[in-house]
Amino acid sequence: MNRFAPLFLAVSLAVLSACGQQAAKDETSQVAPEAKPGLALSGGELVLPAVKGNPAGGYFTLVNNGDKAVTLAAVNVTGTARAEMHETTGESMTPLATLEIKPGETVRFERGGKHVMAFDLDPALTAGGTAELTLTFADGDKLSAPLKLQAPGGDMGSMEGMDHSVHMEHSN
Repeated sequence: MNRFAPLFLAVSLAVLSACGQQAAKDETSQVAPEAKPGLALSGGELVLPAVKGNPAGGYFTLVNNGDKAVTLAAVNVTGTARAEMHETTGESMTPLATLEIKPGETVRFERGGKHVMAFDLDPALTAGGTAELTLTFADGDKLSAPLKLQAPGGDMGSMEGMDHSVHMEHSN
């Protein structure tokens, strides 16, 4: 049996080495994009629409702890055809092309104010799950964070009863 010990050891080391290389490869392929330095995103949620085909509403808090202003240029939510930044003021809702966030500033994307609208949702997005929000800045840097998927309804603030049909035309 001792004469097989070197062979056993060689085969074991080869298998372990291959496993280690596969684990390193898996870790590399699953690394998330680096977060934009100085920014912190928290409280992310996506409220699913009560009526199929309507957009979902995305909400979160973004803090710029950096020493330079940043410009948010685009938003993306996995499992949706597209996402847009919007702002509600009074009874009017308008798209936001970009949003500057000054050093030390906290911006809240919330009901009745700035928010994300996500269109053409994948049916796999269901309450209790998560989707990934990716913010893209004017300099190309990105910040990603999970959004908790919330059931429709609840406190929809001033968005309830608003006509989103003008925004639905963009999805065709």
